[in-house]
Amino acid sequence: MAIEIKLEAQPRAEFGKGASRRLRRAGRVPAVMYGHGADPVHVSLPAHATQLALRQANALLTIDVVGGQPQLALPKQIQRDPISDVIEHVDLIMVRRGERVTVEVPLIVVGEVKGEAMIVTDQSTLTVEAEATSIPSSIEIDISALEIGDQVLARDLPLPEGVVFPGDPEDLMLSIQAPQAQDLGQAEAEGAGEAEAAADPE
Repeated sequence: MAIEIKLEAQPRAEFGKGASRRLRRAGRVPAVMYGHGADPVHVSLPAHATQLALRQANALLTIDVVGGQPQLALPKQIQRDPISDVIEHVDLIMVRRGERVTVEVPLIVVGEVKGEAMIVTDQSTLTVEAEATSIPSSIEIDISALEIGDQVLARDLPLPEGVVFPGDPEDLMLSIQAPQAQDLGQAEAEGAGEAEAAADPE
């Protein structure tokens, strides 16, 4: 079950770049919550606590708004400074206990391949459906028993109980390949370059 992270929020009535800059200077992050047909709720969140909470993918947040009822929410979009990576704005989607949501979950490769085999990753995340309070933080792919030529398809993934992959079960997640395939391609490219150089000497 997902760990709920509580964030104290304050209502926000000023908008625009100037208001957002003032909030950030005061150690706050502007945010908006929406969903379930309700009007958007504009709040500010504590910057440091928010930065820590959103290190986890699909963090389940309890937003405790001053003067209101606590609200469960999931991060929908996070805007970060491209240089400092500091969070500048957060869009949150309101959820309810027992409600099923569709989210992207990171795929984590564990174990080591045998010999000099190569891991070719086709997907780094997986779209799943799960209860809002039971979203897995990641899904592991154990490659320690795989041989060259083996593939891991969506149907092979160890999904937790209640978590469903709505896509094609034959979708390729990763494959184990021999390194010679890449080396051969590189050798052919180098050979072609040498042939061109010989045909057109300086």
